[in-house]
Formats: sequence, structure tokens, C-alpha cells
Amino acid sequence: MSAGVLQAALSEVADGVYAFVQPDGGWCLNNAGLVVGDGGRHVLVDTAATEARARRLREQVLHRTGTPPRTLVNTHFHGDHTFGNHLFPEAVVVAHEQTRCDMAAAGVHLTSLWPDVCWGDIDIALPEITYRDALTVHAGGVRVELLHLGPAAHTTNDTAVWLPEQRVLFAGDLVMSGVTPFCVMGSVSGSLAALDRLRRLDPLVVVPGHGPVGGAEVFDADEAYLRWLRDLARRGVADGSSPLELARATGPGPFAGLLDAERLVPNLHRAYAEERGAAPGERLDIPALFAEMAQYHGRLPTCRA
Repeated sequence: MSAGVLQAALSEVADGVYAFVQPDGGWCLNNAGLVVGDGGRHVLVDTAATEARARRLREQVLHRTGTPPRTLVNTHFHGDHTFGNHLFPEAVVVAHEQTRCDMAAAGVHLTSLWPDVCWGDIDIALPEITYRDALTVHAGGVRVELLHLGPAAHTTNDTAVWLPEQRVLFAGDLVMSGVTPFCVMGSVSGSLAALDRLRRLDPLVVVPGHGPVGGAEVFDADEAYLRWLRDLARRGVADGSSPLELARATGPGPFAGLLDAERLVPNLHRAYAEERGAAPGERLDIPALFAEMAQYHGRLPTCRA
């Protein structure tokens, strides 16, 4: 395994609750989580993008627990969170009902965006149990609540995994830590609403979809970015600038320190669409927007998966 893969490790964030953090949290370097339950009733939250990274996750889980998880929750359909499902065949995969649909439709399309990445052998393992609004999983004596944050935020099928007794939140890509939010497949307004709902849970520990673990303060930068994005789009629509023109004119502004700042272009397209009356989650031409993002960035964004 590469040094980058070996950096990824489980760390305990509460009693029997672990975060699997993959530095530096950029494109496809997602986080996952583990809840250790009595009697081997463990719950895994998400997997990883490549075969090597998912095998590292499995190795870490087995080292910690001795037995594989019985339940695997996917927080949304993106391949960096789901491609490793098949390497946990003992687990029942659970997700929002739209996650299953979108996983089936997307297949391994993500791999075509970065053909030079060593993805390994990927076998799409779809969720076997789906839910609509909320679902509770009992991991031995640990209550694990799955909450759909909809109708659209990061995507149309985001699940937040909340442990009310431990006050630990696995937020999936609803929350980024030190990383630029990405709402092109969801909505700006929905992302802000999701953050507000997550704040009201009053978590002590927040495990974001990408980037370092923190407390409730990790919501702040995401919320500030999304409000700035919305205001920027309103000005752009008013003066007739295209999202690409506006991005070139303004750059990332006060958020230049966040990873993957090039996401500004597709995020602006989503914000423009909403400003013009599009429904949250209304489909956009993602391949075209990805190409425009690369044009803005001057090259294909770097993916170190």
C-alpha cells in the first residue's frame, strides 16, 4: 500500500466510536466511521473509493473489533463513500432509498473522471435495506439514528448518522472540514437548512465527510461559504455574468484556504439555478460542469485516492 493509504487510521472519538480519517480530505479522500456494538453488532459508516483504501479500512476495523461489521450505512451514493461496500460482504448495507437508485445509475462513472487513479477491482454493492425519512439501528446497546436531510443538500439522498447518547455525528458530505463544500448535486438552500438541523442536534463530536474531526464549530466555515456563494450568485444573475466569468472575476475570496477551491464553478451553477427558480436537486449537466471546473482550474483537479 502507498504511504497515503497507510496514513488512514481509526481513532476513538467517544467510547467505542471511531473515525476513519483519510488525509488530506481532498477529492475522493473521504472519512468513514465505526460504532462498536455489544455481541459483535458493529456498524460501519461508509467505506472508501479504491480497493486499496477499502482494504485498509477493513484491516483497521478487524484489528479493532476482531469481527466484521454486521451493518454498513452509506451516507450518500458517491463512489468515494460506497465503492468499498463489496469488501464487507458480512454486512447488510443500509441507505436512503434514493441512494440505492443513484448508486445503480452511476455505477463506476467516478473512475472515468480520474483514469490515472489505481481504483482496483470494484464491484458495486447496492443497499439491501432502504429508508425514507428516518431509521434507527441498534448496535448492541448503542442507538444509531439515520436521518435523511432532504429534499436536497449535498445530494438528494444524504444521511446523517447520529449517536444521541454519545453525541457523535457522522455527517457525510453534508459537512466538510477545511474543504470546500460541494452542493452541485443538491442545493445551496438545502445545505444551509441541513446545517441548521445538524446544529440543533448539539453534537460534541462531528465527523465530516472530508477533513479533520471537530466539534460543532466545523459548521461555521461551511455555513459562511454557502451564504457567500448565495450572495455571489445573486449578484452574478443580476449583472448577467456567467458562473465561469464570475468565478474568474472573484476567485475563492475569503475561502481560498479551503481545499478544492475550484468547486466554486459548479457550486455557482447550482446557486444560479436556484436563484432562477430551479427546485432543490434538479439535475444539472454534471460532466459539462466538471469540464468547466477543470477549465477554470487550468487542469483536472488533483485526486490522490
